[in-house]
Amino acid sequence: MGGAFAEDVERPWWEPGVIYQIYPRSFQDSNGDGIGDLEGIRRRLDHVASLGVDAIWLSPIFPSPMADFGYDVADYRDVAGMFGDLAAFDALLAEVHRRGLKLLLDLVPNHSSTEHPWFIESRSSRDNPKRDWYFWRDPAPDGGPPNNWTSDMGGSAWEFDVETRQYYLHTFLKEQADLNWRNPAVNAAMTDVVRFWFDRGIDGFRIDVLWHCIKADDLRDNPPNPAFTPEMGEKLKVLQHNSANQPEIHDIAAAFRALADQYGAKGQERLLVGEIFLPLDQLMTYYGSAEKPGVHLPFNFQLLEARWDAAALAKLIADYEAALPPGGWPNWVFGSHDAPRIAGRLGEAQARVAAMLLLTLRGTPTLYQGDELGIGKVTIPPDRIRDPQDLRQPGLGLGRDGARTPMPWDDSAHAGFSTTEPWLPLNDDWSMRNVAAQDEDRNSMLNLYRRLLALRRSHAALNVGDFAVLPSDPEVLQYERHTETERLLIALNLGTQPRRIQIPAGTRIAEPLVSTIVTRHFDGGLAANEGLVLRMEPR
Repeated sequence: MGGAFAEDVERPWWEPGVIYQIYPRSFQDSNGDGIGDLEGIRRRLDHVASLGVDAIWLSPIFPSPMADFGYDVADYRDVAGMFGDLAAFDALLAEVHRRGLKLLLDLVPNHSSTEHPWFIESRSSRDNPKRDWYFWRDPAPDGGPPNNWTSDMGGSAWEFDVETRQYYLHTFLKEQADLNWRNPAVNAAMTDVVRFWFDRGIDGFRIDVLWHCIKADDLRDNPPNPAFTPEMGEKLKVLQHNSANQPEIHDIAAAFRALADQYGAKGQERLLVGEIFLPLDQLMTYYGSAEKPGVHLPFNFQLLEARWDAAALAKLIADYEAALPPGGWPNWVFGSHDAPRIAGRLGEAQARVAAMLLLTLRGTPTLYQGDELGIGKVTIPPDRIRDPQDLRQPGLGLGRDGARTPMPWDDSAHAGFSTTEPWLPLNDDWSMRNVAAQDEDRNSMLNLYRRLLALRRSHAALNVGDFAVLPSDPEVLQYERHTETERLLIALNLGTQPRRIQIPAGTRIAEPLVSTIVTRHFDGGLAANEGLVLRMEPR
């Protein structure tokens, strides 16, 4: 499983690398407004570098009315004033590169803000040259929306414009109007945006909701979802068969890839990561083909919602590895600004095991800020809720604010994040769970992440080696990573009872390399809630 390993193959930087996602509003405030910014990120690069990651991905930093906190872009070629300016961005980029790190930006091509000049022109009249840059349609015969498509934020995906007497399409908020990628002028304009940032020196993009960028040409109804229940959220009332994931999307992905490849020299390759929530067989098509490559890494979100069960995880991982196309490089994600915190879902002990899983699987892992501290479920009082998804559909548990709370740096006022009240509450235990406290505790989650990342960097078997799932005891997930010269066994106890390690035939344990329980003396087995990386040797 995992293909034939060759130690002498030249690899792009991201294959052995690790990506660290920063949510700029919540990383570090440098000017006392309670909101993080680019200068704050620059000042905290020591922390990022100390982890041992290879690249930083920034969530959107562009000018925006912030209806969806930056995913409603009003200018694709500038920086929002709350985050700084282009000079601050250039200073951050230079400092990132000086440290040997890469920097990715978040590209939002499916939609723009309704305050973007493109949409303002499009909205001004039915005969404006930019009218067809967006989706405008007459009302249905009953005066309602043109079709049954639902917004991912709840309600109809169509908003009526009183002045021009037509509806426009918005897959998300009404302040986020969908761009018409079937119009060559839109394609050309967004290509220029990509060139602008590549010319400025960035190392790649994470492409937001890539699979949404092309719709069925006739905008026909989506089929109803027979499994829908109200607590699922209105997004799932219909199956998005016609509003997303159309065949032509692969032409767009291939064009992005061709442009990225034009900029990439050896060691300086430009990376494209595609955000795509689709079943496995459809996800794999976004790698493209040898003749027409797509994005380098179609995000693999399966672990975000996976059942925390050893057998289920073993099957999930094996199925994913088996589905990869020739040359397709795997990737894994356990947290993001849109997902509940892994420590909140699994608890502290198993979050440590999850960290070992993420950083020892084959492929490129993406870490999310704060997960290295084990931040769990955060209490967001009703009057502090900021997420429009939660505000529009309250009580369904769809809110994302809990994953976006400010980074706690120390036990000073406002956790060292700001000199004033932050835009969202801090994690409840911030005075004890913060970077400074964990830095001094060798048993902390932070130092576990550092050990795992250092181990990954120093062992080719972990960062680029082959992979195979192994037989194991109940509640244990076992697999091996190997090269021609090294063989490592990873054993993860997902349960609360001690378990046996099954040693592969013809091998024996040479030494334990890392345990998720730092203080425990290795006795040949697995303690409850323990993960182990073991170096193996022939018997």
